[in-house]
Amino acid sequence: MSDTLKHECGVALLRLLKPADYYRRKYGTDLYGFRKTALMLEKQHNRGQDGAGLACLHLKPEQGRPCYDLEKSVAPLPLADLLSNCSDRIQKDLSAFRGEVFLGHLRYATFGRGDLGACHPFVRESAFPNRLLLLAGNFNLTDTRDLFDELAATGHHLPSRADGAVILQVITHALEEELRRTGGARGLMPVLREAASKFDGAFTLCGMTGDGTAFVLRDANGIRPAFYRLCEESLAVASERPAIQAAFDCSTGDVCELPPGNALIVRPDGSVEIGPCLDPKPQRSCVFERIYFSRANDAEIHAERKHLGHALVPQILRALRGDLENAFVSYIPNSAQVCFHGLLEALLTIAADHRRTVRFGQVAVKDAKFRTFIADSQTRKELAMHVYDVTYGLVRPGTDTLIVLDDSIVRGTTMRTAILPILDRLAPKKIIVASSAPPILYPDCYGIDMATLRELVAFNALTDILAEDGQSDRLTAAGEEARRQLALPPEEQTNVLKTLYDGIPTHRLIRAITARLKPEGLRAELQIVYQTIDDLHRCCPRHTGDWYFTGDYPTPGGVRVVNQALVNYLENRNDRAY
Repeated sequence: MSDTLKHECGVALLRLLKPADYYRRKYGTDLYGFRKTALMLEKQHNRGQDGAGLACLHLKPEQGRPCYDLEKSVAPLPLADLLSNCSDRIQKDLSAFRGEVFLGHLRYATFGRGDLGACHPFVRESAFPNRLLLLAGNFNLTDTRDLFDELAATGHHLPSRADGAVILQVITHALEEELRRTGGARGLMPVLREAASKFDGAFTLCGMTGDGTAFVLRDANGIRPAFYRLCEESLAVASERPAIQAAFDCSTGDVCELPPGNALIVRPDGSVEIGPCLDPKPQRSCVFERIYFSRANDAEIHAERKHLGHALVPQILRALRGDLENAFVSYIPNSAQVCFHGLLEALLTIAADHRRTVRFGQVAVKDAKFRTFIADSQTRKELAMHVYDVTYGLVRPGTDTLIVLDDSIVRGTTMRTAILPILDRLAPKKIIVASSAPPILYPDCYGIDMATLRELVAFNALTDILAEDGQSDRLTAAGEEARRQLALPPEEQTNVLKTLYDGIPTHRLIRAITARLKPEGLRAELQIVYQTIDDLHRCCPRHTGDWYFTGDYPTPGGVRVVNQALVNYLENRNDRAY
């Protein structure tokens, strides 16, 4: 993806189900649990570069010693720093990180603080093991402010307004109430049901109490991913299936997806319960996981990304007017590579049928180590475009059409200021930018770092069209309607912004986006090709969470967020809309 996009965090939970001696005898180490959890985190390092944390719970701790070990890091390379710090403690303390339950987290700081206090796992301390709670998750709620106000009104004092602190407090309050009423006889399922029924948003929550109970809970729409592997030795949970496969050398079929709205609970005795916890809702799993977020070494994601590339072929051939001989096919590194393979395979098949060839290669090369600290803004801007370099001699100047595939186009800033200017140096006759995702029209409130409308190139293109047609008053009227709707309960609101897009033909919106993306002085003709919604659904049939493209939010809070985002835009505020 050309735009820098922060997104969903990653979690890893491991519960060892055999006595410690078992792992020492079989694997020759008393650090089996630590090493496996560290490996699951390492295989998900793409999901968090702003912070990392790891907790280890001891089921039978000595009196006078903590029942858990905890390390966190917000260093520039937080996971490496975290594991180094854990290793130092392991060398000095013969009991450190040698427990039975492990909880790890990788953080992408979409919003909020970047200090250690914002890193997971969060801890609610107590001298009573069954009241001590450690919590980590991949979540973003739309009703955090409401929950905070409700807790404050009932006498709670929260040290932070962050959704992690609020979720922790809601769960611990439900836990206290359950212990007061029943002494915990019903287990943790009713606690999770009571707490999570208040949450509007996306979440995979992982936690453990001091008595050794561990749990995982996925939101009812299944927006956030959660996978697990259960065998006689252990239970492992992660945000991505291949992380578990790599850590335990198991097949795709050995790893299960936790159903939406379900909780997985491991009791202190090691028995496991998996079952419905929240009222069922339509599954709307985030499709951006398939387009970009999760790594493509998952068998299903790999196939889906290739299908996404294949699906773009008819539009690309139309844009080429069938002239494959004078085309060169490439991609924006690196996450678009698998999608590019699907596109290329389809083009090669078509070319073979007509006894033609397809020329392809890597034209754009990303300089991952490029940095500039020059203070002069103009010089810095000129250097910034060289974050990407190009391979010379592949594109025939003045003759070839250069096709470059990208995962998606969000803000378009990097495309306009860096990628297109440097590709233009190769002097292609035409540049076709193909996006494996449809145009991103709406803000996201479930974790992706695109929460304000003014950041979206598609929305800015919409305002250009309205201004061109002398209909900017429609935008103002929509803002007034959004203000009126915000006074209603979220479940009664409708997506006001959708009414503005509905009146604009897709081809005209794409032309306006193209005009926005075209840098001043670009010599080549420019055309943007987007994936269609129908093709997206055909390629990723089980992941229908497409609200950023369609405006069809899975929760009432999502609709409230888009209305607030529209009001914020018209009031020239960059505030977070939730």
